Amino acid sequence: MNFSNYPFTVSERFIRYVQIDTQSDVNSATCPSTEKQKNLSLLLVEELKQMGIKDAEMDANGYVYATIESNSTKNVPVLCFCSHVDTAPDCSGTHVKPTLHKNYQGQDLVLPGDRSQVIKVSEHPELTKKIGNDIITTDGTTLLGADDKAGVAEIMDAAQFLMNHPEIKHGKIRILFTPDEEIGRGADKADMKKLGAHFGYTLDGGPLGTLENETFSADGVHLKIKGFSTHPGYAKNKMQHAMKIAAQIINKIPVDKTPETTEKKQPFIHPNSISGGLEEVEIKFLIRAFDTPTLLALEEELRMIVVEVLSAYDKSSYEFMVIEQYRNMREMLDKEPRIINNALEAIKRAGMKPILDSIRGGTDGSRFSFMGMPTANIFAGEHGIHSKQEWVSIQDMQKAVETIVHICNIWEETA
Repeated sequence: MNFSNYPFTVSERFIRYVQIDTQSDVNSATCPSTEKQKNLSLLLVEELKQMGIKDAEMDANGYVYATIESNSTKNVPVLCFCSHVDTAPDCSGTHVKPTLHKNYQGQDLVLPGDRSQVIKVSEHPELTKKIGNDIITTDGTTLLGADDKAGVAEIMDAAQFLMNHPEIKHGKIRILFTPDEEIGRGADKADMKKLGAHFGYTLDGGPLGTLENETFSADGVHLKIKGFSTHPGYAKNKMQHAMKIAAQIINKIPVDKTPETTEKKQPFIHPNSISGGLEEVEIKFLIRAFDTPTLLALEEELRMIVVEVLSAYDKSSYEFMVIEQYRNMREMLDKEPRIINNALEAIKRAGMKPILDSIRGGTDGSRFSFMGMPTANIFAGEHGIHSKQEWVSIQDMQKAVETIVHICNIWEETA
């Protein structure tokens, strides 16, 4: 399979897509959480139809579905390639100004819209591997949106390649673009029966050649502390301040079990929001571990901290609610080794050394894997995500396109 003369469209698509504001909103109850996500979804539908993919459509919830029909006589499993259209609420995604740094030569990248934003090689060591590449950043005033518009653009370019090269044999391919992944709802309204895929790949990863076969298992904990309110002028030996009780609980979380002190396979307890006042406070925690028993043990450890602190406050009480979020997708992927093996071979055929890794987070694939479609995660070239120092290499995105095409072909070869 020769890509040397292929006129890749991935970078042009990417630059076009990132200029469409698609930030999701965790405080919204609608689906999608922001109506503006549909602006990109509708554009993708139109572009898919222009390729000749006639059934491309967006449903009422902003999900895009499309089919590249099989051109094989074999019984090939139906594959799904998925990315999300939304960008993270952590950093502004309005008026993104993509900035191209051609023929990168190893220097720190000073961003022109805010020169205090410098992408330093010392902080982004992957840049040392990109000498001669063309790097896309923002101007420093917004995030870029490579997470996950790089993945979206890569799937779109791969779809165009397959539509234009019928000599490349493949089974039925389903394309899915989801909203609201960044706020944990990307799989909520996905119609898995309509999708009809056996196995999936999300394009939502980082360094070149990386394939991720496991994620955290994840729960949320909502903790409400109900204190005892009195007039502060007459509070001695009476007031039980919910905010101060909450502070004691947070301070008792072991320092070696927080995001700031953990890496690789280490789990954590993370208080990620707090609201309220003297009489009542709510703390929301993220609990993360790579196996469910450790996850449950962390939740019990947190509950015992709460019990210990509250034991000193006779007029106060608490509510402790655990919300299941997602589980380690490896539990499902290990049941079908071809998903990983075929992707590793595809990365090799695209001229890279595969890197099998774990995600200290989750993807739509985490949920899909437990909804009947075991799903691995492939590199998209994202770096510095959720920040003004986000960047991506055009050459890395092109390699992701090649990898998608090889995966489709390998599944057909081995069917």
